[in-house]
Amino acid sequence: MFLSKCRLTSVLPRISAYSTAAESTMKPKTAIVMLNMGGPETTDQVADYLLRIMTDRDMIQLPVQSKLGPWIATRRTEEVKKKYMEIGGGSPILKWTNSQGSLLTQALDQMLPESAPHKHYVAFRYVPPFTEETFAQLEKDGVERAVIFSQYPQYSCATTGSSLNAIADFYKNRQLPSNIKFSLIERWASHPLLASVFASRIKDKLKLFDPKIRDEVVILFTAHSLPLKAVSRGDTYPHEVAATVAATVAQLGLPNPHRLVWQSKVGPLPWLQPYTDDAIKSYAKQGVKHLILVPIAFVNEHIETLHELDIEYCDEVAKEAGITQIERAEAPNDHTTFIAALADVVASHLKSGPSVSKQFLTRCPHCVSQRCRSSKDFFKKLCGNLEVISS
Repeated sequence: MFLSKCRLTSVLPRISAYSTAAESTMKPKTAIVMLNMGGPETTDQVADYLLRIMTDRDMIQLPVQSKLGPWIATRRTEEVKKKYMEIGGGSPILKWTNSQGSLLTQALDQMLPESAPHKHYVAFRYVPPFTEETFAQLEKDGVERAVIFSQYPQYSCATTGSSLNAIADFYKNRQLPSNIKFSLIERWASHPLLASVFASRIKDKLKLFDPKIRDEVVILFTAHSLPLKAVSRGDTYPHEVAATVAATVAQLGLPNPHRLVWQSKVGPLPWLQPYTDDAIKSYAKQGVKHLILVPIAFVNEHIETLHELDIEYCDEVAKEAGITQIERAEAPNDHTTFIAALADVVASHLKSGPSVSKQFLTRCPHCVSQRCRSSKDFFKKLCGNLEVISS
C-alpha cells in the first residue's frame, strides 16, 4: 500500500502578509532586513518572476543569456503557472517571511530593549517587495541601525550573493546614508537551534511510521542543487548544507540512516548529485521502501517544497517506484524553536558580532568575477566603523 502525507497545502495557516500593528506604527530604531528570492503571490506574477531569474547572471549563467534567458522564461511560464495553481494559486513565501519577521522582532524587543523598537523588512530578488524598494523605505523610516539578514542559512554566491549584489547595485549611483549603521549576517548554517527545529520536524514524521520499522526509515536531506562549475570555483554552499545535516543528525540521536541529496536542477550543465528523485527510485530498487524527505536548506514552504517535493516526488515518483511510505518534514516556518533561532542569531550579532565577517569578505579561490570583488569591497565600506551593543 502507498501512504503519503506529504502535502501541507491544506493545513497551512492563514498568515497576515503585513507586519503586526505595533511593528508598523512605532518609529523603528533597528531594522532587520530579511533577504530571500521570493515567489509569485499570484499567477499573474509568474512571467516576470521567471524572466528576472533567467536573465540574472548572479543566479544562473546561460550562453547568450540576453536571448536564451527570455526564451526559456516564456517557454516555461504556462507550465509554472499550472504548478502554482496546484499549490493554491501562488507562493506563500512572503506570508511566511512576514510572519517570521513579526515574531522575530517581538522577541528582539523583549531581549534587547536598548535597540528597540525593531522592525522587519523583506527584500526579495524577483518579486515585490524588491530590494531597491525596501532600502528606499528603510531610509525613509529613519532607522538608526540595519541588520541585513540572509534567510538562506547556507551561503551561496547564487542566492545570498545575488541578494547582496542587488543591494550594492542600489547604492551604485546613490549616496550611502550617513545616519544608518549597517551590518551583515550572511550565513548561520550550524546554529544549534536551526538543527533542533529540523530534528523536531523529523521526529514528528517518524511517529507516522510503524514502530517495528521506524529505526530503518531512511532520512533524505534534500537541498537545492548547484552547478558543479560553482562548486569547483569554491562556493561554500555544499559544505555548509552538509554542516546543517551533521548538526541535525547529532541533535536527533537516532539510529536512522541518512543521505544528502539534491533537487531543482536547471539547464544542461552538470550539477551536484545524487538528485532527489533519482535517489528515491534507486532506493526503491534496493528494497528500501520507507523514506522521509527533509528540506534542509529551506526555511519556509514554497513551490520547491509544496510542489516539487510533495506532488512530484512524494506522490508521483515514489508511487511509481513502489515506495511503501514516504513522508515530508515541514519547513521551519513559524515553529517556536525556529523563531528562537532567528532571535538568537540576530541578538548575538547585535551584541558582539562583527559588522561583516571575514568569511564573507574572502573570495572563492578560483573567483575571477569583478562583480564579486566590487560587491565585497562595497560591503566592507557599508558596514565599516560599527559599534556593537554592550551586553
